[in-house]
Amino acid sequence: MTETRTLVLIPARMAATRLPGKPLLDIAGLPMIVHVLRRAEAAQIGRVAVATDTPEIAAAVTAHGGEAVMTCSDHPSGSDRVYEALGKLDPGGDAEFVVNLQGDFPTILPDNIRSVLGPLADPTVDIATLAAEIHSAEEDTNPNVVKMVGSIVSAQRLRALYFTRATAPWGDGPRYHHIGLYAYRRAALERFVALPPSPLERQEKLEQLRALEAGMRIDVTIVDTVPRGVDTPADLETARRILAKT
Repeated sequence: MTETRTLVLIPARMAATRLPGKPLLDIAGLPMIVHVLRRAEAAQIGRVAVATDTPEIAAAVTAHGGEAVMTCSDHPSGSDRVYEALGKLDPGGDAEFVVNLQGDFPTILPDNIRSVLGPLADPTVDIATLAAEIHSAEEDTNPNVVKMVGSIVSAQRLRALYFTRATAPWGDGPRYHHIGLYAYRRAALERFVALPPSPLERQEKLEQLRALEAGMRIDVTIVDTVPRGVDTPADLETARRILAKT
């Protein structure tokens, strides 16, 4: 997959209730959103832009040499924001693959961002994402840790059968922590955002179930580590400690 075929979009907004102003919070001398931007650029898989409804976020991104695109403020999800940004940045349809990278992953490894594209080499795959094996009982039982249940395609790749906040699958064997980084075929993203929320999506509060319920294929690359999202003040301090050492 060449860089000209892939667009990496980072949706970002200010309306986080647990950590107000999250994208602009300082981590090791840079706003958090700029750290995510730098990681995406280092992955070298394609054009990178931040999609936001907030002028202050756009200004921070452009001040550090990045590209920002303004989007509507009423999107129900990051996927909808990414789809609007795709239309604005690439109206001619040159990008075949669209990566949706969360704006609160300042410590994500560029290698992990690159890894998400692998399954899209298979033309039967609509959406690709990541997961890592769970190694602790706390993660097993934590409803904030989304589990991916899948069937084996190859050594480091699974086909997703279900995503859940429950401890699943039952019994002995590995369980996987889903990582909220997605790569879409352009047509798959267009189809996905046009679908209404599905029953299981509403019940589990997991957007990716909409795609599975519609019969779309999601394949998952297994990686070694889970990037630490920043949702709370404690998460922020952890990210500051990690990035102060780099």
